Amino acid sequence: MSKPDLSWAVPVMRAGYAGRGIVYLVVAGFSLFAIWQGGTAEGTTSALARLENTVWGGFVLFLIFAGMLAYAVWRYLDAAFDLETYGADAKGLAARLGMVVTGTVHLALGISAFALLFLSGGSGGGSSIPKAVDTVMGWPAGRWIVGLAGLATLGAGLYYLVKATKQKYRDHLRANRFTTRYNGLLMAGVAAQGVVVSLVGIFIAYAAWRANPQQAGGVGQAFSWLNGQIYGQVLVTAVCLGLLCFALFCFVNAAFRIVPKVDGDDTRTLARGLKSGAKRMAS
Repeated sequence: MSKPDLSWAVPVMRAGYAGRGIVYLVVAGFSLFAIWQGGTAEGTTSALARLENTVWGGFVLFLIFAGMLAYAVWRYLDAAFDLETYGADAKGLAARLGMVVTGTVHLALGISAFALLFLSGGSGGGSSIPKAVDTVMGWPAGRWIVGLAGLATLGAGLYYLVKATKQKYRDHLRANRFTTRYNGLLMAGVAAQGVVVSLVGIFIAYAAWRANPQQAGGVGQAFSWLNGQIYGQVLVTAVCLGLLCFALFCFVNAAFRIVPKVDGDDTRTLARGLKSGAKRMAS
């Protein structure tokens, strides 16, 4: 029996990662500009709201909306068809469930961009996380659900940090001169994303523990918390620069990401390329 043709999923994946890159480019760019002007870094929703009032804002918001929709579809397809061959054991199913969650989160970002584009008043520029947490806390066992969501988000952030430390992302990137030369920037980007996602998870879990939805927050609250620490402005600036690197990571994935069920297992990945390069240098 011949294998089904899954190549149609690749353009969806590339559009999704490109849209994701634009989001982080906007958030980090506006935040760094605000810091340079003596202000404070901004969260995702606030950055999108500011983007609405720029010359090319409407066009960029449309690209973000289309990209986030594509990314959500890609994550759902990836999970359903196991396009990255994670398998059906407990570890593989957990990874595929994580794809569904991240797809849903990015779909919500796309809806926010759509609201700013086509609905009067947009989203108000504030984080939607406390509102969502407040709604869920009203459900039966709502605090437990929010607490588990916070721990799952924290786990995702720690996964990003491990992914950066062990450079596991290299297994999914095609080896070429660009990915090899700028691997350090890719690693910094994944690590910065891990820091932000971990903080968001801690905020959500803390909100459940305190039964206070206002304790939850997103990227904006992560920036605010970092800014309150010793050398806070330096920390926030470093994270924003790291998120610029994560935007680069997303664009690199849009161009060079490998889909195992389409490309096959014998594709020369960045991990294999760096390993063979290290062997040549050692010989």
